Amino acid sequence: MQNLQSLKELLVGKPKNIVITTHQKPDADALGSSLGLYNYLKKYHHNICVVAPTDYPRFLFWMPGNNCVINYEENDYSKNYINKAIDNADIIFCLDYSSWERLKKVADSVKNSKAIKVLIDHHLDPTVVAEYKMWYPSAAATCELIYNFICQMGDKNLIDSEIGECIYAGIMTDTGSFRFPSTSKNIHIIISELIEIGVDNSKVHRLIYDNNSQEKLRFLGFVLNQKLHVIDSLNTAYIAISSEELSMFNSQTGDTEGLVNYALSIEGVVFAVIIIEREDAVKMSFRSSGNFKANEFAALHFEGGGHKNAAGGKSNASFKDTLEKFLNILPSYQQMLNAEYQSQPNLIPC
Repeated sequence: MQNLQSLKELLVGKPKNIVITTHQKPDADALGSSLGLYNYLKKYHHNICVVAPTDYPRFLFWMPGNNCVINYEENDYSKNYINKAIDNADIIFCLDYSSWERLKKVADSVKNSKAIKVLIDHHLDPTVVAEYKMWYPSAAATCELIYNFICQMGDKNLIDSEIGECIYAGIMTDTGSFRFPSTSKNIHIIISELIEIGVDNSKVHRLIYDNNSQEKLRFLGFVLNQKLHVIDSLNTAYIAISSEELSMFNSQTGDTEGLVNYALSIEGVVFAVIIIEREDAVKMSFRSSGNFKANEFAALHFEGGGHKNAAGGKSNASFKDTLEKFLNILPSYQQMLNAEYQSQPNLIPC
C-alpha cells in the first residue's frame, strides 16, 4: 500500500470514527476480512461500525465480533444508525468489493462521504475511488490482504486467535479449501502462522461446512437430482433454479452458495453456471477450469465480471428468457470449450 506511513499515523493516534463496509450478501471472505479488521482496530480503541448492506448466511454468525455487525436492511433503526455512522466517519474501509454498486442501498452514502476511504480488495478493475488502496488481484482472498495489512502496519504481534479465525475462514473458503490455483506459497505460510498462534482450523472448517439445516441438505439433494444438467458436447454443466423452487425448500441466504462447484466437479466439465431467479433480478455465478475465462463470458453477456475462473452476472430478463439466452449463446463457445478440455489431460478418461 502506498503512503502506508500516513495511514498508520491516522490509525495509531487519537481514536477515530471508523466504518467498515463490504459487499451485499457477504460471504466468508467479506465478513472475515471485515471482522478481522474490526478485531484489530478495536485494539486501538476506535469507535467502529461494521456494515453489511444485506443479510448473510447463519453459518457465519460464529465469527468473533459478529454481534457488532449491522445489517442495513434489517429495520429503520439500523438504516438510521448506519447513515449517521457514515456521516460522522473519519475513515471508511471498503473491503472485498471493487465497485460501488456492490454496496446496494448503502452505496451513495459511502461514495459521497467526505471521510477518508481505504480500499482493500482483490477483484479486477476497481472503480472505487479511495485515498489509500491495497489492491492485488493476484491475492487469493481479501482476508490474505488484511493479514498482510496488519503485518505491514508493524502489528503482527497483535494478531490473536479471534483475528486469526476470521482471516482463516475467508482464505479457506476463497481458495476452495486450498485447492484453487490461487493457493500460493504465501497462503500456506499465513495459514501455518495462524495455526501457530492458536487458530483451530478444524473448528473453523466444521462451523462453515458442517453446520447445515435439514432444509438446506434436502434442497441440495433436489438440485443435484433434478436441476443439474450436463451438456457433454460443450463440456458444460448448468443449474437453473426458479424462485418457486427456492420457496419449496424455504431457502435461506447462503443455501445456494457453492452449488455451482458441484457442476464444475463433474468429469469432463470445464465450464459451470448456476442461474437463480431472485426478486430483483436473475443472478448468475460462473466457474471454469484452466484458461476458459468465466469473467469475460459474464462481462460480455450478463453484465458481470470477476476472476478468470470465478465470476458473477445478472439478467433483468425473465428467468425463462435468461436461461434461453444462455443456452443459445453457449454453442458459439464450443470450439473454445472443447479445446480447453483437450488441453487438460487430467480430465480425459484413460
